[in-house]
Amino acid sequence: MDVENLMRIPIDRESPLPIYRQIVAFLRSAIESGGLAEGVKLPSTRQLAADLGINRITAANAYAELEADGLIYNLQGSGAYVAQPFLPPAGRAAAILPEEDWPLWQRALPPPPNSPLHSLEEHIRACTCGRSGLIPLHLGIPDPGLFPVDEFRKVLQAVIRRDGMDAFEYGDLAGYLPLRKTIAHVLGQEGIPTRAEEVLVTSGSQQAINLVIRALLQPGDTVLVESPTYSGALDLFRAAGLKIIGVPVDERGMQLEAVPALIQAHNPKLIYTIPNFQNPTGVCLSGRRRRDMLALAAQASIPILEDDFVGDLRYEGRSLPALKALDPGGQVIYISTFSKMLAPGLRVGYILANGPVFETLLAHKRVADLATSSLIQRTLESYITVGRYQAHLRRACQVYRRRRNAMLTALQTFLPEDTQFSTPHGGLFFWLQLPKGCSSLELLQPACREGVAFLPGTFCYPNEGGEKYLRLTFAAASPEQIESGIQRLSICIRRECVVSK
Repeated sequence: MDVENLMRIPIDRESPLPIYRQIVAFLRSAIESGGLAEGVKLPSTRQLAADLGINRITAANAYAELEADGLIYNLQGSGAYVAQPFLPPAGRAAAILPEEDWPLWQRALPPPPNSPLHSLEEHIRACTCGRSGLIPLHLGIPDPGLFPVDEFRKVLQAVIRRDGMDAFEYGDLAGYLPLRKTIAHVLGQEGIPTRAEEVLVTSGSQQAINLVIRALLQPGDTVLVESPTYSGALDLFRAAGLKIIGVPVDERGMQLEAVPALIQAHNPKLIYTIPNFQNPTGVCLSGRRRRDMLALAAQASIPILEDDFVGDLRYEGRSLPALKALDPGGQVIYISTFSKMLAPGLRVGYILANGPVFETLLAHKRVADLATSSLIQRTLESYITVGRYQAHLRRACQVYRRRRNAMLTALQTFLPEDTQFSTPHGGLFFWLQLPKGCSSLELLQPACREGVAFLPGTFCYPNEGGEKYLRLTFAAASPEQIESGIQRLSICIRRECVVSK
């Protein structure tokens, strides 16, 4: 709270509560909640009285009671200052209002959307009790330490000098046109014919998925997903009130043999797929299945949402054509992001969509947040155009390949023989099947105490299942951390699970 706002203390002259007690109550709440920080100088009693239109004696009485309670102190010849409140931070919120005194509508709020990942972070914090040294193999993000901060800062400063106030306007609601042209050019080089007018810039791929949900689906509609799949997408589908049907995944991706019967039984309104280095399994949808998926979707007139979040992170082998590249019309909506390549905090992703659906997506984008940051879009466009992004991508692939190899070696060296996994050819993850009788949920707490975290497989399944699986991320840890983390995990598996000798 700004001291200048003290003149806005709400005074109810019709209240039976004396005015000086009203002032005391307001200032007490502001101090105990942290709104008035320790050491802030308060207005003089003369100034406060003038601002509030009250007698100076009334202001003096209020200050005297606050001083008696230890909430303010006086320095001779200087004035009144806020003292350190007695309540600890955890107690301040409780001191403002007891739960039963909140407005009825607040007490009647429905429970917030359940996010398993939020629960996971809370669980990890509780298990580690704030101890340092946890090796985070659970995060689904790249290494933020690889982000070229200095280069990006220089580009940002150059953009501000070049564009001035234009960089701080909303700009085109579909996104900064030069960036959209650059994205179209990049996608064209990858075999996806694209026009800038078909690209919608979003605040990360999470918003892209959400916009597609808002544009195409209604509560109660059915969506087909890979099982397991990206837990963040499952959060969005659940929050939207959708019915989620999982399709099993093998080493060639979604098992499409089961899809015709599921279409017949559930009449799905969307198919969500991650065909490249799938999250969490790391597998790629085979070329044959890509064409079969398109044929099934076209026959039943079901849109496909293709999430290509790390398609550029390939360490060996040849890339397969995107579903969007094989799409003869507007059957596929394609989304991707720069956050996984650079830094999650950039929050810049995009949607490629053909046909009338583009305007529908744009309308929902306008309602959601008007536009993605123009300054960041302009900076990103300049960064990509001068070739720095491509150089960063090549360097990231080299670093992550070494870390993938380090995890592969550690897994082969330390884990029990009946732990199963395959080597991903790109992406960020290893997907492990634990020995028989071992639960990843039950393993998480002892693993965290041992100093290593992972993502239990249950977080990635649309309904039930996944306890015998876990996901490990190799991108966000150094090779040394990876080796140590796998050693710790192996200790926990051998200690907590029944492992065959």
